[in-house]
Amino acid sequence: MTSSAAERGSQRLDLASLWLMALDPSSLPPEVLTFLEERHLATLTTLRPDGTPHVVAVGFTWDADAGLARVITNGTSRKVAHVRRGSPRAVVAQVDGARWLSLEGVPTVNDDPDRIAEAVRRYADRYRQPAVNPARVVIEIAVDRVLGRG
Repeated sequence: MTSSAAERGSQRLDLASLWLMALDPSSLPPEVLTFLEERHLATLTTLRPDGTPHVVAVGFTWDADAGLARVITNGTSRKVAHVRRGSPRAVVAQVDGARWLSLEGVPTVNDDPDRIAEAVRRYADRYRQPAVNPARVVIEIAVDRVLGRG
């Protein structure tokens, strides 16, 4: 049995409407939280001093209680330099087929050992235990905008 083009289009729309576009970071739906727990890499976009985007592949974690996206990295990386030099915004974007999500906010670099340890613990839960890195810092993005589709 075949369906008409209108029926197929309607079915696609229904599937895509699970969650669309702007979401409240403080009350993400369970489907979005599940997507954020799945093992996916993402991109991190920071701004260079001249305002152009710097985009790199990263692993990240989401802390719903704190409203933070966290990226562990080496303290000498370009992304850290951009944040320390005043990148006013950062975006972490995750894609899996037709599902995508971007978490946008104000980034800070934190070198507090307790905050780094918490970021490493969360990273290990989502991905794997990272290698020891005495120069490690954590970029914390205070997320104030979430866009996505799933």
